[in-house]
Amino acid sequence: MSDSSREVSEDAAGFAPAADDRIRLRLTADLANLPVVRSVAGTVAAIADYDIDAISDLKLAVDEVCSTLITRAAPGAALECSFAGNGDEVCFEAAVTVRGEEQVRVDTASFGWRVLTTLTDRVDTWASPDDGGLPTLHISIARARAAGGQHEQDPRERRPGQRAG
Repeated sequence: MSDSSREVSEDAAGFAPAADDRIRLRLTADLANLPVVRSVAGTVAAIADYDIDAISDLKLAVDEVCSTLITRAAPGAALECSFAGNGDEVCFEAAVTVRGEEQVRVDTASFGWRVLTTLTDRVDTWASPDDGGLPTLHISIARARAAGGQHEQDPRERRPGQRAG
């Protein structure tokens, strides 16, 4: 049987094979699992050739997203995360089933939200029902190689006497 004739099916844990190049994690929504997600974030950023500051920023932003979700999670809920490269940026999305409808509202005036908007180029949050109709909170972020999407100009494109930056 050739690969092209195989059907995509879920395994015993309910995971379907990846149809794209995203890195996906599914962990118990527990603060003890933050180092795992943070480590993957650092590795993804390093592979994408981010500088040390951008790697640190992405790790901190991912930590903030996951902490926000975990503290709202329903008992026994899974934290689902995915990393994807999109040109010169890394996109991260995480979601968790929350304890109730009131938990899907994120305070965009909070310190944590300000951290996210400072460390990333894009932040978004939304709610949707899971397969069982329970409220699920999603947060996504995107971080370019250089802060604010500002990439260093190629030295060959600079006018004589123009400085980098």
